[in-house]
Amino acid sequence: MDKRSILPIKSDVIFRLFFADERNVEFLTGFLKSALDLPEDDYGDMEISDPHLLPEHPGDKLGIIDIKLRTRSKKVVHIEIQLSVTPELKNRIVFYDAKLVTEQIGKGDDYAAIKRVISIVVTDEKLIDTSLRYHHRFTLYDKDAGVQFTDLLEVHTLELSKLPRDADGTPLYDWASFIAAETEEELDLLAERNPTISKAVVKLKELSADERARDLYERREKERRDIAMFVRAGIKQSQFEVAKNMLAAGETVEKITMYTGLTREEVEGLTP
Repeated sequence: MDKRSILPIKSDVIFRLFFADERNVEFLTGFLKSALDLPEDDYGDMEISDPHLLPEHPGDKLGIIDIKLRTRSKKVVHIEIQLSVTPELKNRIVFYDAKLVTEQIGKGDDYAAIKRVISIVVTDEKLIDTSLRYHHRFTLYDKDAGVQFTDLLEVHTLELSKLPRDADGTPLYDWASFIAAETEEELDLLAERNPTISKAVVKLKELSADERARDLYERREKERRDIAMFVRAGIKQSQFEVAKNMLAAGETVEKITMYTGLTREEVEGLTP
């Protein structure tokens, strides 16, 4: 297999195909154990659910998360992978978690029925600017008093871009490196030091040879490129509109290029 032909786990569609496949529960369990601190019994008989978060009222947003599952004790675990970090990502995670809490309560149910909601957010870019650590665990906690309000909400962040070059000896480092890997060579090196990762690499190679999986990946990549193109086109259009207004106000070409990011040729092309 060509080095570049391996399908990247950090693509959301491949991540879902790999970890949400009940035949790969061993790898999902291994990843969860490396990141979470749950009783051993919780990892048995996990139930992978429909990833859609249904709207409660007409007009509400329909959320779609990468992987949603329930542990044996009915804790809800939501895993999401994002190649790029957008300004609204943190708000979106809070929104999803709120949905995962409220959907547990039906009419007449007691609040005691609410089970713990745990999110794992995997990003390929920096999400937490104020820390160099690649893994964080956030809860409702009073840091001054050292008191936790409740453990019903828990958010883990796993930032692949912050992985140190040298292994830190933790299973989480190995799983994060597996997700971040882009070539067979990287994966094979990981496989040499971790038996479970070695088995996961074999499964990923099998998935990479599957034409349906490759087609889904390529369609997802095309969609991502198209969205990026439309965003860039929108930004460019806004730059032109600002430049036109500045020209009408009598600003110099030099000042307009400095403020808009357009080239001199682009600005001069707007002059009548």
